[in-house]
Amino acid sequence: MHKSLVVLGLALGLAGCAHKGAPAAETAPTKKEADIDAGLVSEKSASAHLEPKSGDTSLKGHATFEQTPVGVKLTLHVEGAPAGEHGAHIHEKGDCSDPEAKNAGGHWNPAGHHHGAPPPTASHLGDLGNLTVGADGTGHLEVTSEAWKLGDGSAEDLVGKAVVIHGGPDDLVSDPAGNSGPRIGCGVIQ
Repeated sequence: MHKSLVVLGLALGLAGCAHKGAPAAETAPTKKEADIDAGLVSEKSASAHLEPKSGDTSLKGHATFEQTPVGVKLTLHVEGAPAGEHGAHIHEKGDCSDPEAKNAGGHWNPAGHHHGAPPPTASHLGDLGNLTVGADGTGHLEVTSEAWKLGDGSAEDLVGKAVVIHGGPDDLVSDPAGNSGPRIGCGVIQ
């Protein structure tokens, strides 16, 4: 009987230890965590709120930049803009304080390329092509570039630059700015 009590005590002791040392049940990752792990969503993003410039008092818009598995994606949307084609660029300085957005400097061009079409061509990193605005005053543009970076402090980093909308179409050829007219909208990328 003494042996039985020892065996029973050992069994209960081992059962208690097993319970204390058992790992906690793992919780399933959230959809966002799973998407991040799969490379579908990024924690890196930036945006710019566009305001009217050069006497155009109705233009407003928003640009978002998001890291994707194939590069940084820009989504640009404007409202209250004149109908037609408008050159869209990223300018070198994040300063839209001037009434004509001249403080934003020239096109962002850290590699010293000639002006041209948007990525993937070897043109200015800030060349976005043309934004088409409909009769209702709205326009939408999406551009993705492998060369753009978000918040890493490199020469290719978008943060601290400005998104600029011009009054006319970009001819995608003329250096240095595509002959696209006055700057009618500007927003700092943050």
